[in-house]
Amino acid sequence: MELKAQAVSILKDAIQKIGFGVKDSELYFETSSHADLASRAAFRLASLHRQNPTYIASRIVSAVKIPDGSYIEEVDSSGPYINFHAGRHYLNRTIATILEEKKKFGCGAQKNTIILEHTSANPNGSLHVGHIRNSIIGDTLARILKRAGYNVEVQYYVNDMGRQIAVVSWACEHFELDRSKKPDAAIADIYIKANTELNKNSEYVTEIDVLMKNVEAGDIKTIERFDKAVALAIAGIKATLLRLNVAHDKFVNESRFLKSGAVKDIIERIKATGRTKIDNGAVVVNLSDYGFEKTLVIQRSNGTSLYTTRDLAYHEWKIEQADRVIDVLGADHKLISGQLRATLNAIGIKEPEIVIFEFVSLPEGSMSTRSGQFISADDLFDRVIEAALKQVNTRRPETSDDFKKEVSEMVGIGAVRYDIVKVSPEKSTVFNWKAALDFEKQGAPYIQYSYARACSILKKAKEDATWEFSFETNPSLLVEDSEINLIKKMAMFDHIIYLGALELKPHVLAIYARELADAFNQFYHFIPVISAEDEKVKAARLALVDCARIVLANSLDTLGIAAPESM
Repeated sequence: MELKAQAVSILKDAIQKIGFGVKDSELYFETSSHADLASRAAFRLASLHRQNPTYIASRIVSAVKIPDGSYIEEVDSSGPYINFHAGRHYLNRTIATILEEKKKFGCGAQKNTIILEHTSANPNGSLHVGHIRNSIIGDTLARILKRAGYNVEVQYYVNDMGRQIAVVSWACEHFELDRSKKPDAAIADIYIKANTELNKNSEYVTEIDVLMKNVEAGDIKTIERFDKAVALAIAGIKATLLRLNVAHDKFVNESRFLKSGAVKDIIERIKATGRTKIDNGAVVVNLSDYGFEKTLVIQRSNGTSLYTTRDLAYHEWKIEQADRVIDVLGADHKLISGQLRATLNAIGIKEPEIVIFEFVSLPEGSMSTRSGQFISADDLFDRVIEAALKQVNTRRPETSDDFKKEVSEMVGIGAVRYDIVKVSPEKSTVFNWKAALDFEKQGAPYIQYSYARACSILKKAKEDATWEFSFETNPSLLVEDSEINLIKKMAMFDHIIYLGALELKPHVLAIYARELADAFNQFYHFIPVISAEDEKVKAARLALVDCARIVLANSLDTLGIAAPESM
């Protein structure tokens, strides 16, 4: 980030010297195979001043003056592109900064407050792989935003009063819970049974309607029934998320907004806009001027509110407590989230930022909680960890059972998180857990193994009685191509964090972590460290290994993936 800031300053000064003006947004910096940074500013200036872009680039380069102490060593042009090359000062400063800042390396300056909501699965059963893509994207985004400097509160919005919860509550009264199972799995069993019965008998459907009316009317006995059922499911969901290394700061029940009067208030304010009408007894909102042909129902014909209505009140509550609100939602929420944003805008409430993700599936096919056609997240974790244990047994047969168990859990859960987050949210994906566990495929195990390798090198150096371990080193001795490439890759970490936070796309960090591991392994493969003959060179290379260890650890931590010191 500092390198880019210096390049911006140098380029703007040179452009001004040749008599042109340019905005920062028109400098068009990008990565390049020919330089550390490249600018396409000459294209923009050429269109404004009707001159040849190659000629303009040449003129700009001739006007460049590089200040003393700059990270930039050389500026040249390649056709219309203006290339910036980092110098030794940049490389040395990167090493010094990583060793000095350690866990804080890559952290941004303190920024404002964000409430980020993710997962928020209905408490009617266990989480499945479709849910955990939401969890992994949301949790990784929160970690990236925190490292970027934001004060992030992560929330789970609990549906504790909708139709599905009425079905769960009814099921708890009609079927016996299997107490030997995780509570969410036991809830899922009776929820599936209840839906089967509801499809057979219309009288039961009427009973569900009565429950929903009672809970909205504030009937204490019904509310207690709902709360008991929801608490069981949420306890199981929390345990599953904990296995995935996902935690929420706050669980917010939607019923609170009905009890507080916020739902009634927001309905009245929407009506006051003149956008509402009665359609078959229900109150609907006309959002055609926002591009939505379909109206939004905010109150049923029987006077009860909907999940969406309560969600509107929840969003108003959130925006009162934070500078930004971010929701992570599945692709099936595209329409409703757009309508929600439009409705909030119509009544003068700041809209949330929405991260939409496409669905993830297993090779076995799609999933449905209602029909019971799904593989739970817990089952998936068990399968992956079992497969990881087989690999650890093969690779490290001499180690203890406790070691094998611990590492297989780290590797298994890491494989799940990485394989899901590495794909851009807007793209659908199939999670193939066998491929995810392949140590040679440059997934999570590959990155974790690179970290463990760095730890092993440093441990071996410390144990070498013939050499006194020290980081009193001269980074200028790191001159090999693979050493320089590794330093430059590590230096990009703060920019990757910035980019992920700016675009709300966590996959950029996943890709970077793999590339960083690759750069480290290329260095290790070609460059002797412990066996280096020159003691000062050995010290410099060990310092480089420690830097790689630090940045790999920071990358894995921000991805929510454990970093085992031995594998």
